[in-house]
Amino acid sequence: MNLPNALTILRFLLVPVFMVFMLLEGLPYANIISTVIFVLAFCTDWLDGYLARKNNQVTNFGKIMDPLADKLLVTAALICLNVSGVISAWVTIIILAREFIVSGIRISAASEGNVIAASMWGKAKTMWQFIALTLALLIGKNLCIDICIWLAAVLTIVSGVDYLVKNGKYLSLR
Repeated sequence: MNLPNALTILRFLLVPVFMVFMLLEGLPYANIISTVIFVLAFCTDWLDGYLARKNNQVTNFGKIMDPLADKLLVTAALICLNVSGVISAWVTIIILAREFIVSGIRISAASEGNVIAASMWGKAKTMWQFIALTLALLIGKNLCIDICIWLAAVLTIVSGVDYLVKNGKYLSLR
């Protein structure tokens, strides 16, 4: 087991810990603890990718599990924030729909031996989701957070359309 793959597994393990602190009622500093866990988990995403490329440790496990760990972390944050009333169900649905569609395309491409790299739009979407979700975790519901979350949703749609246009060929029915 190399370090990048261990960091991916750590991200999976941090998701339920994040959720426990996020959903515990009345625990002092629970929102700060859950936010720190979320940020830490998100940073492992950047770090595992950096280390895998730098040390030539890119593996099939990492190619498959790293994006799944990312999606699980974002999904957990979206659902917890939705349950807490901080974000709209529409935002959650928009972001999750895009992630399912992109995952389907990636799986289809992988079945043909192709790996699809993240685009500029996908990277911008990920960064803005991180910023918006982190702010929502720290601050809670207010107009500024609503604007940030909806900007993340718009970037999610744009990146999803870009992904479909560039890679829709992998969805063709044969």
